[in-house]
Amino acid sequence: MSAPQPARPEPRPGVLAIDTYVPGKSGRPGGGKVYKLSSNETPLGPSPAALAALHEATAKLETYPDGRATALRTAIAKRYGLDPERIVCGAGSDELLSLLAYAYGGPGSEGIYSEHGFLVYRIAILASGAEAVVAPERDYTTDVDAILARVTERTRIVYVTNPSNPTGTYLPFDEIRRLHASLPPQVLLVIDGAYAEYVRANDYSAGLELALESENVVMTRTFSKIHGLAAVRIGWMVAPAHVVDAVNRIRGPFNVSGLAIAAGSAAIADEAHMAAAAAHNAEWLPKLTEGARALGLEVTPSVANFVLIHFPDEPGRSAADADAFLTERGLITRRVTAYGLPNALRVTVASAEANTAFLAALGDFVRGAHA
Repeated sequence: MSAPQPARPEPRPGVLAIDTYVPGKSGRPGGGKVYKLSSNETPLGPSPAALAALHEATAKLETYPDGRATALRTAIAKRYGLDPERIVCGAGSDELLSLLAYAYGGPGSEGIYSEHGFLVYRIAILASGAEAVVAPERDYTTDVDAILARVTERTRIVYVTNPSNPTGTYLPFDEIRRLHASLPPQVLLVIDGAYAEYVRANDYSAGLELALESENVVMTRTFSKIHGLAAVRIGWMVAPAHVVDAVNRIRGPFNVSGLAIAAGSAAIADEAHMAAAAAHNAEWLPKLTEGARALGLEVTPSVANFVLIHFPDEPGRSAADADAFLTERGLITRRVTAYGLPNALRVTVASAEANTAFLAALGDFVRGAHA
C-alpha cells in the first residue's frame, strides 16, 4: 500500500528548522522619545549627495532599473580600484549571502559558520538544503582551528564575519589567510565585511586582496552601516569571475532598485561623509566601553560600531532586566539571545545625545540593582 499523500503542499526538509530572523526593536509601548541603539545604524545618516541622487531618481519610478547595476558597480570599482566585472550588487548583503549558499550549497552538503555569527548564515545554509554546522568561538571571537576541525568532504561554504556581529571582535588578516590556506579548494570562503569601514586595527583587512587573488574567496560589504542607506537595501561582493557568473545566473534580474543604484553610487564617492562617520565612532566606541566597564560590567572589546555588554545572570540584574529598564527610558537595545548570548545586550554607537543618555540610564540601572 502506498504511503498517504500530504493534504497540502509541504516545504522540503530543513525549511521548518529555520528560526525566523527577528530584527531589533524600533520603539516602546506608549510612544515618547526613543533612542534606537538596536540596529547598528549610523547616527550621521546618509550622505547629502546620496539623498540628492535618491530624490532625483524618484522622477523615474516607472522605469525598470539597469539589471546589472552598472553605475553602482562602476562607482564601487572606482572607489576601490577594482574591475567592475568582479562585482555583484544585491538587495543588501543578506541577499548575496543567501545567493552564495543557493549556488554552492544544497542537499547533501554542509555550510559552516561561527557560534555567535550573523543569523542569516544559518538561514541561508538551511534554505539551500544544506546542513548547518556551528564552530565554537573562543573569547567571543571566531576560532580558525574550530572551523577547520569541522571541515569534511561535504563542506561547501564557510562564512566568517570580520569584524563579527554581535560581538564586535575580529580576526587579524594573518588568521584569515591561515584559514583560507587550510581549506580544501572546493570550499568557498565568504568573508562578510559589513563593519569593515569602522576598523582601525593595523592588522585588519576586509579580505579584498584575498578575494582578488583566490579562486574560492568572496568578500561581501554593505551600504547599510557607515553609508546610512539601510532603508534602500544595497550590498555588494567581490569574487572570482566564475563565482560572479554563478551568482548572476540565479539572482533576480532587477534585484537592485533604481533608487538604490542612484543613492549608492553617490554615497560611495562621498569619502568625507564616511570619514566623519568613522571619526564619530572612534570617539564614542571607547567612551561606551569604558563607561559600562566603570559600572562593573563586562564589555567585549569591539572594533565595530557597537558594543556587547554582559550582565550577571541574577534576578533584577540580568540582561532582560536591563533591557526592560532601558526601554522604559526610551533606550532601545538589542537582545542577543538568538545568538546564544542570553546574558548580554548589543548597543549601537549612536548620537552623542543618545550615548550620553544611555550611559546615564545604565548607571541608574546598575545602582538601582544593588539597592
